[in-house]
Amino acid sequence: MRTRHSSGLIPPHEARQMTIALLGYGRFGQAFADLLHEAGHTVAVFDPHAAVPAALKRASLAEAVRDAQWVVLAMPVPAIGPVLHELKPLLRREHTVIDVGSVKEQPCRLMDEILGADIEHAGTHPLFGPLSLARNERPLRTVLCASTLHPDAARRTRALLESLGCEVIERDAASHDRAMAETHALAFFIAKALVDMGIGEDLSMAPPSFLGLANMLAAVRGDAGHLFAAIQRENPYAAEARAALIEHLGTIHRRLSDVEGAALSIPDMTQPPS
Repeated sequence: MRTRHSSGLIPPHEARQMTIALLGYGRFGQAFADLLHEAGHTVAVFDPHAAVPAALKRASLAEAVRDAQWVVLAMPVPAIGPVLHELKPLLRREHTVIDVGSVKEQPCRLMDEILGADIEHAGTHPLFGPLSLARNERPLRTVLCASTLHPDAARRTRALLESLGCEVIERDAASHDRAMAETHALAFFIAKALVDMGIGEDLSMAPPSFLGLANMLAAVRGDAGHLFAAIQRENPYAAEARAALIEHLGTIHRRLSDVEGAALSIPDMTQPPS
């Protein structure tokens, strides 16, 4: 199987059909399993808490990883540490472990500490979800956080992701989490407030300027609303970003009472600075 990506052809040995152990079969795990299956890979799923199709289901961690070349950690971030400890004795040097969590510092640190130099690993964050996949959106952007212990694992992870139709963005874990705090976490924070206020339920008179927010609300409700608490609590920079947003909103709210005119206008970013 030869697969095209942004920089040309992926070598056949990088994009060959493989067995991939998927540990976790939540909403994203299910969607990712479909993506892997469509790319021609064999998917072996272990999740004792989910209804897994019989063709994919494995009865234990050991059975899931036995014939696999890749192991994908698709469980909630707090579960990664315990699973890695249970998984470590089952892994061989030919395994590569990646996680798909929406925060990266903690999973990457745990993989470095528990898997160490023995088992190759890398952190990833697919910036898409079930709705993006259902719409067949391409490219599917994914952040890759390499381990300094395993640069070759990062190269092979990039090749695997690109063979799935992903556009890969390489960042260190801290830069990723800071960026997600200022985008992902804040978007969900704003959306949560609007949803709780009942805003966006009736869009019959919504002006075009609201449609971007409406799309955000739809994505949060339909794609990953269940991840709200995790995105806020597990990102070490999210609280700081929320506090800064609240402070700025409070300042704007107070200034609206006593200031008029250009001082409170929103800059037109489409025009060059004067």
